[in-house]
Amino acid sequence: MSIVTKSIVNADAEARYLSPGELDRIKSFVTSGERRLRIAQTLSDSRDRIVKQAGDQLFQKRPDIVSPGGNAYGQEMTATCLRDMDYYLRLITYGIVSGDVTPIEEIGLVGAKEMYKSLGTSLDALAEGVRCMKSAASGMMTGEDASEAGSYFDYVIGGLL
Repeated sequence: MSIVTKSIVNADAEARYLSPGELDRIKSFVTSGERRLRIAQTLSDSRDRIVKQAGDQLFQKRPDIVSPGGNAYGQEMTATCLRDMDYYLRLITYGIVSGDVTPIEEIGLVGAKEMYKSLGTSLDALAEGVRCMKSAASGMMTGEDASEAGSYFDYVIGGLL
């Protein structure tokens, strides 16, 4: 839920007008909109490159997951791993656009730990894959944009561990 929606819902629940502080937060949200959209566009346009670079990094750091018995062993399972990385990158763009982690939480993290555990998937390896995507994506943005995006990558990492 965006800061705009949250502010309106909270004010309406209390039958009051938006406070000066709420209006300032909404103004900041609107003002930062162009930057958030630019970051999301960069990530979306570069998703194949980000996921490929991150996958290569992950498989070098964690050869156990692509070795026999690993969760990404074989062409089909490697593709599934990369698909999951792409999924989390997409969720990160949702968070960036909305300026809030709620879409990430509600769409991608609720129940994720339990699902991956039941599949025998290493949450550490999945979190490392997101770290690798953060690294790859950061190299494609300015420092300020990378910092903004980085907080959403970090949220996903924290939610998986």
